[in-house]
Amino acid sequence: MPKTRVLVVDDAVIARKMLSDMLASDPDIEVVGTAPNGKIALQKIPHLNPDIVTLDVEMPVLGGLETLKEIRKDYPNLPVIMCSAFTKKAAEITINALSFGASDYVCKPSGLDGGKGKDAVGKELVSKIRSLCGQGSPSARVSAGSPIKQALAMLTPFSVRAVVIGVSTGGPNALAEVIPRLSKTFPAPILVVQHMPPMFTQCLAERLDEKSQLSVVEAQAGMEIVPGVVYIAPGDFHMEVSKGCPETVKIQKGPYENSCRPAVDVLFRSVPPVYGGDVIAVILTGMGKDGCNGCRWIKEAGGYVIAQDEATSVVWGMPGYVVQEGLADAVLPLCEIATELERLANQRAIVREDRY
Repeated sequence: MPKTRVLVVDDAVIARKMLSDMLASDPDIEVVGTAPNGKIALQKIPHLNPDIVTLDVEMPVLGGLETLKEIRKDYPNLPVIMCSAFTKKAAEITINALSFGASDYVCKPSGLDGGKGKDAVGKELVSKIRSLCGQGSPSARVSAGSPIKQALAMLTPFSVRAVVIGVSTGGPNALAEVIPRLSKTFPAPILVVQHMPPMFTQCLAERLDEKSQLSVVEAQAGMEIVPGVVYIAPGDFHMEVSKGCPETVKIQKGPYENSCRPAVDVLFRSVPPVYGGDVIAVILTGMGKDGCNGCRWIKEAGGYVIAQDEATSVVWGMPGYVVQEGLADAVLPLCEIATELERLANQRAIVREDRY
């Protein structure tokens, strides 16, 4: 298999060298060029023909967001990973970049609380490049040769008391497709784990809140969990549900799970003891398997599981594994998920189809 060709774009010489050294550690990745700003990067792309571009968020001459917009005009399918500083301003620009078509992002090494060291960032960047360029673990999928059998439908009493969503790579755009489509009368609270660092989750919540009929907030410890509100797990903290009247948000800094904090499995594990089976779990686009065990726990409690389909996922890792394990009650394109949530949440019973 040919090496993945990467163009590194950053105005700082030290950053270009650091990123190039990180990528050189992987034998399947080749840095074919670097550029100090977006203008030069755009000149180099047709000559270097990269498979993927890493793009600094803040640069002189032509910044990351403006460069991304130009790339998308001529190269709509070229993967772009934004490389962001660990600041509020950079987080806001990065969220904007994701909405304009950036494939993913990484935060540069930072000494700030919540930042990651060089080795961790390098590992994350390599993993994302491999996944976006098809060199990661193969997508989990049901074997094409396996017939999908349908058992007799069962009508099961089901009252939706909560919706929980897990998402990673491609998540901000996926959430922007689902959350704003939900009506202001949606009858259940929604709790979301998006793999993101601090400040980024706050910017994401603010952006979604502007576009949505529901109230979207970055969750804080002790918040009451009530219908009509979407709670985004804060970066670098796990989010759980605490039983009460009403239930409340618990925020904690326990160990990483599935190499993540916040982790989807942590939230999903906390749900059955509080809501029993009156829960809809949704797994959207993302790398890895975070949320797969959580869906199993929710399913065993009697809950309902929706997975995003492969065609509309940026990376069909998280939803793909849920499908492969036979945990999904429905596998839907992104554009249909909000409609399905409204349908399920506003009726007293659902039809379950056993698929195997």
